[in-house]
Amino acid sequence: MNRRAQELLAKIEAKKNEIRTLADAQNVAGVKKAKKELDDLQAMYEAVKDLDDEGAAAAGAAAAAGTAKTAGEKKTTMKDKITAFVGVLTARINKREADKEHVAIVNQMNEADPGTDGGLTVPQDIRTQIEELRRTEDDLEMHVNVERVSTLSGSRVIEKEADATPWDTVDEAKQFPEAGTPQLEKIEYKIKKFGGILKLTYELLQDTAENVMGYLKKYIAKKTRATRNAAIIKKIKEIAAKKAEVVVAGIDELKDIFNEQLDPALKSTSKIITNQSGFNYLDKLKDSDGNYILQPDPTKPTQKLLFGVYPVVTVLNKTMPTEDVKENEKVVGHKYPLICGDLKEAITLFDREYMSIEISDQAGDLWEHDLTGVKVRDRFDVQSVDEEAVVMAYILEAVNG
Repeated sequence: MNRRAQELLAKIEAKKNEIRTLADAQNVAGVKKAKKELDDLQAMYEAVKDLDDEGAAAAGAAAAAGTAKTAGEKKTTMKDKITAFVGVLTARINKREADKEHVAIVNQMNEADPGTDGGLTVPQDIRTQIEELRRTEDDLEMHVNVERVSTLSGSRVIEKEADATPWDTVDEAKQFPEAGTPQLEKIEYKIKKFGGILKLTYELLQDTAENVMGYLKKYIAKKTRATRNAAIIKKIKEIAAKKAEVVVAGIDELKDIFNEQLDPALKSTSKIITNQSGFNYLDKLKDSDGNYILQPDPTKPTQKLLFGVYPVVTVLNKTMPTEDVKENEKVVGHKYPLICGDLKEAITLFDREYMSIEISDQAGDLWEHDLTGVKVRDRFDVQSVDEEAVVMAYILEAVNG
């Protein structure tokens, strides 16, 4: 794949992320515009790719690391890349030289992981597939701001409460007063390493490349989603710990959160995130006229709105567990988590976009049980940006009897 095609692929992926963000913000006009731009980019990419695939003379000078290794050779498909990646993976497990063609293809897709024995960087297009697999309703990363970074640490400077301080009145022909110094806050991030070990059987590694990679992708997607969800929830709880606990016992307390505790400017972008038990409680809650406070979203039949305004996002109880309220060791109530506000304003996930796999040497218990250890690493950091943009509350429900 030549450099122009690679640049177009990068723009296509960035445009897809932009569409997801606009969709989360329910910006219909923006989504339509971005979708048109995405179609244009994809058409341009197909045209460039077709030119690469034409005759040897025309493609020879343009062929580079990627789709064509030399002029006139067969195009490298996704299946070829998966086969190449698993081929090198298996070769490193078996401590032998990989097939030269596989080595060449993989080297074109990634750089080696320095300082590790048998390290292998997950190719970009396969990593993209993993990202798509983990984007389910339980993926809280979809609801926070995600910033791609290329460094292990850095900082961002934001201005605090600029809209809360008005300009002074200036009389005609009078001198303008000096404005107050902007209140700036420095947000620092430091990429952290997360990972775990997956044990693969000998039989699995002897299976087809597609089956091996399919197993790995599902595992990595599931664990990465769980890890990032936990980091985001931990940051939300850190924000909540700095404030007085907000307990919801009915409709009035819910109104207090959105009417008083959150900036009205966030009304159009705010949502509620709760677990299954919390959603069940809200779904059965009625106002004084006997009307349910959750109503179907006319634009999204499967989604509901609180007070007809705020989208409700439901995650599994195991993702955000319910807390028990105890008195004398007896459970007297339940606290269902309720996250209110705009998480994209409140939290930023700094994504290093670098995933690697390291192979074990088949020593110890793994060798005795005919297993191979595959160590997967992911790198990111989660930081709060505007702590006033989110409120962590709890729905309090008493236990009868």
